Amino acid sequence: MAAERDLAGEGLRVLGLASKRVTSREAPAYQDLVLIGWVALADPPRTDVREAIERCRGAGIEVVMVTGDQPATGRSIGAAVGLVDGERSRAVRGADLGNLEDQSEDELRRLLETPVFARVSPKQKLDLIALYQRDGRVVAMTGDGVNDAPALKKADIGVAMGLRGTQVAQEAADMVLKDDAFSTIVEAVAQGRAIFTNIRKFVVYLLSCNVSEILAVAIASFAGLPMPLLPLQILFLNLVTDVFPALALGAGEGDPNAMTRSPRPVGEPIVGRRQWRTIGLYGVLIAVVVLGALTGSIHALGFGESQGMTIAFLTLAFAQLWHVFNMRDPGSGFLRNDITRNCYIWGALGLCSALLLSAVYVPGLSTALRTADPGLRGWAVVLAASLVPWCVGQISLIRSSR
Repeated sequence: MAAERDLAGEGLRVLGLASKRVTSREAPAYQDLVLIGWVALADPPRTDVREAIERCRGAGIEVVMVTGDQPATGRSIGAAVGLVDGERSRAVRGADLGNLEDQSEDELRRLLETPVFARVSPKQKLDLIALYQRDGRVVAMTGDGVNDAPALKKADIGVAMGLRGTQVAQEAADMVLKDDAFSTIVEAVAQGRAIFTNIRKFVVYLLSCNVSEILAVAIASFAGLPMPLLPLQILFLNLVTDVFPALALGAGEGDPNAMTRSPRPVGEPIVGRRQWRTIGLYGVLIAVVVLGALTGSIHALGFGESQGMTIAFLTLAFAQLWHVFNMRDPGSGFLRNDITRNCYIWGALGLCSALLLSAVYVPGLSTALRTADPGLRGWAVVLAASLVPWCVGQISLIRSSR
């Protein structure tokens, strides 16, 4: 037994071999066996597992090993991948779990902090998943065998092995790993966070741009001002200048620091209270800037109504283009962030700028949109006014990161 414990302590899987001679086939096969010795199998973890576990911890994800091996083997493998350390070195045997319903709160709390569970039965896996779920955790369970199917089904996210996993386990799971690599799960989490963030930025950007258009037209109507936008101009903005930057936001790689933040709450919507407040504030700000450019160009600078409407149209369009830079994550760098690193953003800005210039200077299109050349003074007004929402947004982002 001491030799067996030493082998298990080295992270080896130990099989016991025994023999027995019988005189008839009816004799009991598993009684009075004679021990022959041990066979120790080395099944070392992949080299990328330690780094993947560290990424999980940085992302607020707790990793727990639930194994059919004995505690000594589980602790040794856990130490090799950084799962077990001085403070979290406890390994609980399945036989010692007992009925979790009868455990005290202190003992249940200790179980929740246990990094390794060994010699665990399929029913005990179900009980452990229920324990974590009662504690408010989102549980992802990995497995490959037929006995893992109930636990894969009960977990919030069941992950089956695609190479060595059984068909039953794969059908019960929500996700199947094609390479059976733990690091792939971590990369999937990172990609999922990036996708969620990109969708949120896409929606916030489009809604804030559309709200600004609605407010500009509505305020001008109630205040008796000239219309800052004509119906065809609004259609041009919605089909051209809004769409391409929004699509570029959705195609971004995401914030590289996403895996250093805690997970978002389960019930958090894509557009929550904070996002609606952002949409409203930017919508009002852009609308006020557009109306200011319209009234200022006509009444203060002496532009005609046609030129004034063109200045308002261009101010709104370019304010929306610069507004895409306000979609960067709080705490990210001013010059180096997920927006400025997105090559699709720069392509969209270049394309939209060319389309806006063609809307003013290309014959036929300018006639259809009823735009006029604003001149150098008009372009100066457009540039100065359209940069105001961007400046306010950057100042707000810098303050929120402190």
